[in-house]
Amino acid sequence: MLKEYATLLPHLRSYRYRYVAGILCLIVVDASQVLIPRYIQIAIDRISSGAFALVDIIDPLVHMLLLALLISIGRFFWRYFINIASRRIEAEMRDRLFSHILSMSGNFFRENTTGDLMARATNDISTIRQATGMGFVSLIDGIFMTAMIIAAMFLNNSAVAAWIILPLPLITALILLFGRIVGRLFKKIQDIYGYLSNIAQESLSGIRIVKSFVKEDYFYNRFSMANTDYKNAIMDLVKTSGFFFPFITFLSGLSTILLIIFGGRASIRNKMTPGSIIAMLSYLEMLVWPLMSAGFTVNIVQRGAASLKRINQILRTAPEIKESSNCIRKTPRGDIDIKRLYYIYPGSQKPALKDISVHIPEGSMLGILGKVGSGKSTLLKILPRMLEPGEGHVFIGNIDIWSYGLRELRSAFGMVPQESFLFSDTIEHNILFSAHNISPERFKAITKISGIDHDYQLFPDGWETVVGERGITLSGGQKQRIALARALAADPNILLLDDALSAVDAQTEEHILSSLIDERKAKTTIIVSHRISTLRNADYIIVLDSGEIIQQGSHEELMAESEGFYARIAALQQLEQQVSIDSIKNNISQRETLSREKPLGQDTSVSEEKIYG
Repeated sequence: MLKEYATLLPHLRSYRYRYVAGILCLIVVDASQVLIPRYIQIAIDRISSGAFALVDIIDPLVHMLLLALLISIGRFFWRYFINIASRRIEAEMRDRLFSHILSMSGNFFRENTTGDLMARATNDISTIRQATGMGFVSLIDGIFMTAMIIAAMFLNNSAVAAWIILPLPLITALILLFGRIVGRLFKKIQDIYGYLSNIAQESLSGIRIVKSFVKEDYFYNRFSMANTDYKNAIMDLVKTSGFFFPFITFLSGLSTILLIIFGGRASIRNKMTPGSIIAMLSYLEMLVWPLMSAGFTVNIVQRGAASLKRINQILRTAPEIKESSNCIRKTPRGDIDIKRLYYIYPGSQKPALKDISVHIPEGSMLGILGKVGSGKSTLLKILPRMLEPGEGHVFIGNIDIWSYGLRELRSAFGMVPQESFLFSDTIEHNILFSAHNISPERFKAITKISGIDHDYQLFPDGWETVVGERGITLSGGQKQRIALARALAADPNILLLDDALSAVDAQTEEHILSSLIDERKAKTTIIVSHRISTLRNADYIIVLDSGEIIQQGSHEELMAESEGFYARIAALQQLEQQVSIDSIKNNISQRETLSREKPLGQDTSVSEEKIYG
C-alpha cells in the first residue's frame, strides 16, 4: 500500500527543506538522549568507587543538564518544522481534492454519495496529515534511536549486548504482521465511516420528508446499525492494538532479564562496572520507545495508506467533460443550432435523445413540451455541457460548443432547474450568488420580475432572512422565484428554465412571463414546461416524446394540428381549468343558498369577488 504515498511526493518536495531541518533537529535530540546514560555511567562509577567528592560528579551532572536543554530546544524545532509542514500538506490535499470534485460531471455524483465524499475530505485527509506528521517523525525517530542505542550498547559491552538483542527479530516479525492487519481493518473503518456520514447527511437534508412520513424511527435504526458496525470495526482495531503493544513491552522485558543474567555474570567477572550495567539498563528502557514507535509507525502509515487509497480513487477519476487545449476563451453569443443530436446515458442502452435538430435564433424564446422522461432536461443540460454531447452537434454563433472553454461556455447560461437549490444563507445572498456587484435598482427590478418581491413582507428579516439548508424554511414557489431571480441577476445570454414555474399559481406565472418577455427581448430563453399557458408565449415550440421531436412550430401552428399531442394537452388543461372554475361557482352558489336560509344578521355568504380577489 506504500505506493499510494506517491500522490504526496509533489507536496513533500515543496516542504523538503522543512523536513530536512526537522530531521536534523530530531537526530540532535536522539543523539543527546543516547549520551545521557553515558554520563549516568560515569557518575555511578565514581560514586561506587568508595572515595569520591561531590565535585567529582558535578561535571557529568552539568553535561546532562546541557543535554536536557538541547533536547528541549530540539524537540520544539522539529515540531515546528515537521508539524507545520504536515498541516500545510493537509490543507493543500483538501484543496486539491475539493477542486477535483468540483470538476467532475453528473455521473460521478451519481456513483459517489455526498456523505462518503465528505468523509474523504475530512476524516481521510486528517489521517494523511497524521502520517506526514507524527507518522514520519516516529519512523525517523525509531530508525535513528534504534541504531544509536544498539551502537551504544555494543560499545558498552558487545558480548552482553549480543544476548540482549535476541528478542528483536521476533519483535520485527510481529510489527510486519501488525501492519498488514491494521491496514485491512482501517480500510474497513473508513468505508463504514463514509456510509455512516452519508446516512446522517441524507437524513438531515431530507428531514421534512422524514417527519412527514413519520420515519424518524426507521432512520434512527438505520443510523444506529451503521454506528454499531462502525463501533465494532474500531473495536477490532483496538483489540489488535491492545494485544500488540503490551506484547512488545513483554518482549522488551525479556531483554531486561537477559541483561540481569549476562550483565550480572560479566559484573562478577569484573568485565562490567555497576555504572555500565545501569547505563545498559537505561538503554533498554530507551529502546522500548523505538520498538513501540515501530508499531505506532506501522499503524499510522497503514492508516494513512488506506486513507490515501480512498483519496486517490477520487483523484485518479478523470473528469468526463474536458475542454480542448486550444479552446476559445470568450463568452459565446449568437444563434443556437442543434444538429442530429443523440445522447445515451452511461450504462443505458436506450437513447435519451435521438436525432434532435432545431434552430434557435438569438433573442428568441423556445418552448419545450413533453412527457416525463422524454428528454427535456437532458437537452437543457447538454447545451452548457453539463452532459457531454460530443463534437459536431451543438453550435452557438456557428461555433461548436466543444471549442469553447467550459468556464466561458457556462458563463453564457443561466439555469433554473426543476429542483431549486438554495444555500443556507440570506435571501439576498442567494439571489446575488452569481452577481455580487449589481445596483440596488437592478436588484429591485429582478425581484419584481421574478415575483418574489410580493413575499418581502412575509420574510421575518426581509432580504436578510436566512432560508436554512436547501431553503427548507420556504415554500416551493418561493424557492423557484428566488432561483429565477438568481439567474436573472447574472443577466445571461441564454436563460434555461426547466419547469421552473411549476410551483407558482397561474396568476403569478402570467405576471412573471410577461415581465420576462420584456426583460429578455434581445436574449435567448428556453422554457421547459407542462403548462400550455406558459409555452404559448414562446416564438417556437418543440414537443418531445421518447427523446424524439414529434411536433414543432408556433403555438398557433401546433394548435391547428387537432390530433397532435400539443393540442390534446391544451384541450385537457383547458377542460381542467373550466372544471375548476365551475366547481368554484357551484361552491359560491351553495353558500349563497345556505345564507338565504339563515336568519337575518347571520350573513355567511362569500362573494365571487372575494373568491377571485
